[in-house]
This record gives sequence, C-alpha cells and structure tokens, in this order.
Amino acid sequence: MSTEQWLGLWTGIAFGFFLQKGRVLRFDKQVGAMLLKDMTILKFMLSAILVGMVGITLLHGMGVITLSHKPMNVGAIVVGGGLFGAGWAIMGFCPGTSVGALGEGRWHALFAIVGMILGAALYAELYPFFKATVLSWRDYGKIGLVETLGVSPWVLVAGFWAICLPLFAWFEKKGL
Repeated sequence: MSTEQWLGLWTGIAFGFFLQKGRVLRFDKQVGAMLLKDMTILKFMLSAILVGMVGITLLHGMGVITLSHKPMNVGAIVVGGGLFGAGWAIMGFCPGTSVGALGEGRWHALFAIVGMILGAALYAELYPFFKATVLSWRDYGKIGLVETLGVSPWVLVAGFWAICLPLFAWFEKKGL
C-alpha cells in the first residue's frame, strides 16, 4: 500500500472511532437530530467543520494543498440534497454513520449501505438522462464563498467561529 492509502486507512479508522465515541452512530441521536431535539450530531459536524476550516485554510495558505471547487450546479444540489436527506431520514444513517454502525455490529446498517451502492449504480446508468435534464439547470461554475464575497478566507473562518461558538453555548444551556 502507498503512503496515501495508509493515511486514508488510519484517517478512516480515527473518523470511525470519533463517530463512535461521539455517540453519533446511535439511532436515538439520529432521530433526535431529525426532530431538532438532540443537537449531538450537529455539534459533532460543526466541530469537524470548524477544525477543518482552520486546517484547510492553513494548508492552502502555506501552498501545501490546492483547492479545487466542484461546480455550483443548482439541479445537482437540489436533487442530490433531497435524496441524501430522504435516505438519512428513512434509514437513520448518512454514509459515514452507516459504515460506523456496521462496525459496531448493527447489521441493519447494511440496508443503508446497499441502498447507497445501488443508488450510485443507478445514477451511473442514468447519467446521460440526468446530464440532459437535472444537470442542465443553472450551473454557476466552480465558485467558492471566498471568491464570491471577495474576502480573505480567514474572515470567513472567523465569522463561522463567531456564529458557532455562541450556538454551542446556547445548545448546552438548553440541554440540546
């Protein structure tokens, strides 16, 4: 295995460990998130985003990595987001948590994993249809928030932190 593959493996194992330790693999946490009664999953995701924003901005600023934006395609975002949300609501798992739940021995997560694989295969088969329809909706190209707003990425990082930290405090105060 290459160094990148080993790093990917260990990163995946660490991610699964933190998913399990953060209790976000639990069905009651998933349902609580959907009902906006338990913010454990949102806090977990926002924490990862906050740390990731700093790390990616630092690495990009040092020239270690280059950013490659995906196209801002309205059709892909609306349809893909809707399917993702529906699958999460029906199964109680997103892609990462389904694999983590399977690792915990929750065999019913296999239904979610098989559904994702079949959905990806179906999308690949129907891609010409999607390209002519949904993917032809408004495409804004490869844009990012930094370029759109014309600000330093650190302004966005600081702004996101300034929003999230009080939000975390409010969640804790409300027992969410």
